[in-house]
Amino acid sequence: MSLIEFHRVGFQIGPKVILRELNLTVEAGETLVLLGRSGSGKTTALRLINGMLFPTSGQVVVSERPTTEWDAVALKRSIGYVIQESGLFPHFTVGRNVGLQPELAGWPKEKIGERVRTLLRTVSLDPDEFLARYPRQLSGGQRQRVGVARALAADPGILLFDEPFGALDPVTRLDLQREFPRLVTELGKTAVFVTHDVREAMKLGTRIALLEAGCLVFAGTPGEFQMCGHPEARAFQEVFRDAG
Repeated sequence: MSLIEFHRVGFQIGPKVILRELNLTVEAGETLVLLGRSGSGKTTALRLINGMLFPTSGQVVVSERPTTEWDAVALKRSIGYVIQESGLFPHFTVGRNVGLQPELAGWPKEKIGERVRTLLRTVSLDPDEFLARYPRQLSGGQRQRVGVARALAADPGILLFDEPFGALDPVTRLDLQREFPRLVTELGKTAVFVTHDVREAMKLGTRIALLEAGCLVFAGTPGEFQMCGHPEARAFQEVFRDAG
Protein backbone atom coordinates (compact mmCIF):
# COMPACT_ATOMS: atom_id res chain seq x y z
CA MET A 1 0.00 0.00 0.00
CA SER A 2 1.37 3.43 -0.97
CA LEU A 3 1.08 5.90 1.90
CA ILE A 4 2.68 8.73 -0.09
CA GLU A 5 2.45 9.36 -3.83
CA PHE A 6 4.00 12.03 -6.03
CA HIS A 7 2.14 12.39 -9.34
CA ARG A 8 4.05 14.48 -11.91
CA VAL A 9 4.95 16.95 -9.17
CA GLY A 10 6.62 20.20 -10.06
CA PHE A 11 7.66 23.03 -7.77
CA GLN A 12 9.09 26.38 -8.67
CA ILE A 13 9.57 29.80 -7.12
CA GLY A 14 9.17 32.43 -9.80
CA PRO A 15 11.32 31.34 -12.74
CA LYS A 16 13.42 28.96 -10.62
CA VAL A 17 12.40 25.33 -11.10
CA ILE A 18 13.22 23.16 -8.08
CA LEU A 19 11.34 19.93 -8.90
CA ARG A 20 10.36 18.63 -12.34
CA GLU A 21 7.73 15.97 -13.09
CA LEU A 22 8.46 13.93 -9.95
CA ASN A 23 6.72 10.54 -9.89
CA LEU A 24 7.45 8.54 -6.76
CA THR A 25 5.67 6.37 -4.18
CA VAL A 26 6.48 5.48 -0.58
CA GLU A 27 5.11 2.15 0.59
CA ALA A 28 3.84 1.43 4.08
CA GLY A 29 6.62 0.28 6.41
CA GLU A 30 9.57 1.24 4.22
CA THR A 31 12.32 3.80 4.70
CA LEU A 32 12.78 5.81 1.54
CA VAL A 33 15.97 7.86 1.43
CA LEU A 34 15.96 10.99 -0.73
CA LEU A 35 19.59 11.27 -1.81
CA GLY A 36 21.18 14.10 -3.75
CA ARG A 37 23.57 16.99 -3.79
CA SER A 38 22.75 20.37 -2.26
CA GLY A 39 20.08 22.04 -4.37
CA SER A 40 18.81 18.81 -5.93
CA GLY A 41 15.29 19.30 -4.51
CA LYS A 42 15.24 16.60 -1.86
CA THR A 43 14.25 18.83 1.09
CA THR A 44 11.59 20.51 -1.04
CA ALA A 45 10.15 17.08 -1.85
CA LEU A 46 10.11 16.24 1.87
CA ARG A 47 8.28 19.45 2.78
CA LEU A 48 5.64 18.79 0.14
CA ILE A 49 4.62 15.67 2.07
CA ASN A 50 3.44 17.42 5.24
CA GLY A 51 2.04 20.55 3.62
CA MET A 52 4.86 22.92 4.51
CA LEU A 53 4.88 23.51 0.75
CA PHE A 54 2.40 22.70 -2.01
CA PRO A 55 3.20 21.69 -5.59
CA THR A 56 2.93 24.25 -8.35
CA SER A 57 1.99 21.40 -10.69
CA GLY A 58 0.94 17.81 -10.17
CA GLN A 59 -0.27 16.30 -6.92
CA VAL A 60 1.10 14.89 -3.67
CA VAL A 61 -1.18 12.29 -2.07
CA VAL A 62 -0.87 11.24 1.60
CA SER A 63 -3.01 8.36 2.87
CA GLU A 64 -5.10 8.45 -0.33
CA ARG A 65 -5.88 12.18 -0.04
CA PRO A 66 -4.15 15.05 -1.89
CA THR A 67 -2.33 17.35 0.51
CA THR A 68 -4.34 20.27 -0.86
CA GLU A 69 -7.52 18.61 0.46
CA TRP A 70 -6.22 17.93 3.97
CA ASP A 71 -6.86 20.21 6.90
CA ALA A 72 -3.43 21.80 7.30
CA VAL A 73 -3.18 21.19 11.05
CA ALA A 74 -4.47 17.62 10.82
CA LEU A 75 -1.92 16.78 8.09
CA LYS A 76 1.02 18.10 10.08
CA ARG A 77 -0.10 16.35 13.26
CA SER A 78 -0.38 13.04 11.41
CA ILE A 79 3.28 13.19 10.38
CA GLY A 80 6.35 13.32 12.65
CA TYR A 81 9.10 15.71 11.53
CA VAL A 82 12.74 15.65 12.66
CA ILE A 83 15.23 18.29 11.51
CA GLN A 84 18.92 18.93 11.95
CA GLU A 85 19.74 20.28 15.45
CA SER A 86 16.37 18.85 16.63
CA GLY A 87 14.49 22.20 16.66
CA LEU A 88 13.57 21.90 20.34
CA PHE A 89 11.99 24.83 22.17
CA PRO A 90 14.84 26.11 24.40
CA HIS A 91 12.53 27.41 27.16
CA PHE A 92 10.69 24.07 27.50
CA THR A 93 11.98 21.10 29.46
CA VAL A 94 12.59 17.81 27.69
CA GLY A 95 9.31 16.48 29.05
CA ARG A 96 7.36 19.49 27.79
CA ASN A 97 9.04 19.37 24.38
CA VAL A 98 8.18 15.71 23.89
CA GLY A 99 4.66 16.05 25.24
CA LEU A 100 3.70 19.19 23.33
CA GLN A 101 1.91 17.55 20.39
CA PRO A 102 -0.24 15.25 22.57
CA GLU A 103 -0.99 18.27 24.78
CA LEU A 104 -2.18 20.28 21.76
CA ALA A 105 -4.25 17.29 20.67
CA GLY A 106 -6.03 17.31 24.04
CA TRP A 107 -4.62 14.14 25.57
CA PRO A 108 -5.17 13.71 29.34
CA LYS A 109 -2.22 14.83 31.44
CA GLU A 110 -1.59 11.37 32.89
CA LYS A 111 -1.57 9.76 29.44
CA ILE A 112 0.90 12.39 28.18
CA GLY A 113 3.21 11.71 31.11
CA GLU A 114 3.20 7.97 30.45
CA ARG A 115 3.79 8.52 26.75
CA VAL A 116 6.73 10.86 27.33
CA ARG A 117 8.45 8.47 29.72
CA THR A 118 7.93 5.53 27.34
CA LEU A 119 9.36 7.44 24.38
CA LEU A 120 12.42 8.64 26.25
CA ARG A 121 13.21 5.03 27.12
CA THR A 122 12.64 4.10 23.47
CA VAL A 123 15.33 6.56 22.35
CA SER A 124 17.68 5.37 25.15
CA LEU A 125 17.25 8.32 27.53
CA ASP A 126 16.42 7.68 31.19
CA PRO A 127 13.27 9.74 31.94
CA ASP A 128 14.21 10.18 35.59
CA GLU A 129 17.45 11.81 34.46
CA PHE A 130 16.26 13.82 31.44
CA LEU A 131 12.61 14.83 31.92
CA ALA A 132 13.37 18.07 33.75
CA ARG A 133 16.42 19.08 31.74
CA TYR A 134 16.44 21.90 29.21
CA PRO A 135 17.88 21.54 25.68
CA ARG A 136 20.95 23.63 26.61
CA GLN A 137 21.81 20.96 29.20
CA LEU A 138 21.98 18.19 26.58
CA SER A 139 24.66 17.06 24.15
CA GLY A 140 23.97 17.22 20.42
CA GLY A 141 23.18 13.52 20.27
CA GLN A 142 20.84 13.77 23.25
CA ARG A 143 18.98 16.70 21.67
CA GLN A 144 18.55 14.68 18.49
CA ARG A 145 17.15 11.74 20.47
CA VAL A 146 14.67 14.08 22.14
CA GLY A 147 13.74 15.42 18.69
CA VAL A 148 12.95 11.89 17.53
CA ALA A 149 10.91 11.23 20.67
CA ARG A 150 8.94 14.43 20.06
CA ALA A 151 8.22 13.38 16.46
CA LEU A 152 6.86 10.06 17.75
CA ALA A 153 4.80 11.54 20.57
CA ALA A 154 1.38 11.59 18.89
CA ASP A 155 2.04 8.18 17.29
CA PRO A 156 2.12 9.29 13.63
CA GLY A 157 2.28 6.66 10.91
CA ILE A 158 4.75 8.66 8.81
CA LEU A 159 8.09 10.14 9.93
CA LEU A 160 10.09 12.72 7.97
CA PHE A 161 13.80 13.23 8.66
CA ASP A 162 15.63 16.22 7.14
CA GLU A 163 19.36 15.45 7.51
CA PRO A 164 18.85 14.89 11.25
CA PHE A 165 22.37 13.62 11.97
CA GLY A 166 24.29 16.05 9.75
CA ALA A 167 25.54 18.36 12.52
CA LEU A 168 26.67 15.62 14.91
CA ASP A 169 30.21 14.42 15.55
CA PRO A 170 31.11 11.23 13.63
CA VAL A 171 30.92 8.88 16.63
CA THR A 172 27.49 10.11 17.77
CA ARG A 173 26.24 10.09 14.18
CA LEU A 174 27.30 6.48 13.72
CA ASP A 175 25.63 5.52 16.99
CA LEU A 176 22.31 7.04 15.94
CA GLN A 177 22.56 5.55 12.44
CA ARG A 178 22.89 2.12 14.02
CA GLU A 179 19.81 2.68 16.19
CA PHE A 180 17.62 4.20 13.48
CA PRO A 181 16.59 1.02 11.59
CA ARG A 182 15.71 -0.75 14.85
CA LEU A 183 13.59 2.16 16.00
CA VAL A 184 11.63 2.51 12.75
CA THR A 185 11.10 -1.26 12.42
CA GLU A 186 10.06 -1.88 16.02
CA LEU A 187 7.57 0.97 15.97
CA GLY A 188 6.17 0.01 12.56
CA LYS A 189 6.65 3.42 10.98
CA THR A 190 7.02 4.59 7.39
CA ALA A 191 9.96 6.97 7.02
CA VAL A 192 11.30 9.41 4.44
CA PHE A 193 14.89 10.42 5.14
CA VAL A 194 16.80 13.23 3.39
CA THR A 195 20.59 13.07 3.13
CA HIS A 196 23.47 13.95 0.82
CA ASP A 197 25.62 11.23 2.45
CA VAL A 198 25.58 8.11 0.27
CA ARG A 199 26.98 5.97 3.11
CA GLU A 200 24.04 7.00 5.29
CA ALA A 201 21.61 6.30 2.45
CA MET A 202 23.01 2.80 1.89
CA LYS A 203 22.88 2.05 5.60
CA LEU A 204 19.39 3.33 6.40
CA GLY A 205 17.25 3.03 3.29
CA THR A 206 15.13 0.12 2.18
CA ARG A 207 14.93 2.14 -1.05
CA ILE A 208 16.89 5.10 -2.39
CA ALA A 209 15.51 7.87 -4.61
CA LEU A 210 18.32 9.86 -6.25
CA LEU A 211 17.56 13.41 -7.32
CA GLU A 212 19.62 15.55 -9.67
CA ALA A 213 18.69 19.17 -10.45
CA GLY A 214 15.09 18.54 -9.43
CA CYS A 215 14.67 15.34 -11.46
CA LEU A 216 14.38 11.77 -10.21
CA VAL A 217 17.16 9.79 -11.89
CA PHE A 218 16.93 6.54 -9.90
CA ALA A 219 14.63 4.77 -7.46
CA GLY A 220 15.36 1.30 -6.11
CA THR A 221 16.98 -0.77 -3.39
CA PRO A 222 20.53 -0.08 -2.16
CA GLY A 223 21.68 -3.16 -4.08
CA GLU A 224 20.08 -1.88 -7.28
CA PHE A 225 21.60 1.54 -6.67
CA GLN A 226 25.09 0.02 -6.72
CA MET A 227 24.34 -1.39 -10.20
CA CYS A 228 22.83 1.81 -11.64
CA GLY A 229 24.73 3.22 -14.60
CA HIS A 230 23.39 6.77 -14.50
CA PRO A 231 26.30 9.29 -14.27
CA GLU A 232 24.96 10.87 -11.06
CA ALA A 233 24.56 7.45 -9.45
CA ARG A 234 28.11 6.57 -10.52
CA ALA A 235 29.43 9.72 -8.85
CA PHE A 236 27.84 8.69 -5.56
CA GLN A 237 28.95 5.08 -6.01
CA GLU A 238 32.55 6.27 -6.28
CA VAL A 239 32.22 8.20 -3.03
CA PHE A 240 30.76 5.10 -1.37
CA ARG A 241 33.66 2.90 -2.59
CA ASP A 242 36.27 5.42 -1.51
CA ALA A 243 34.68 5.65 1.96
CA GLY A 244 34.55 1.88 2.32
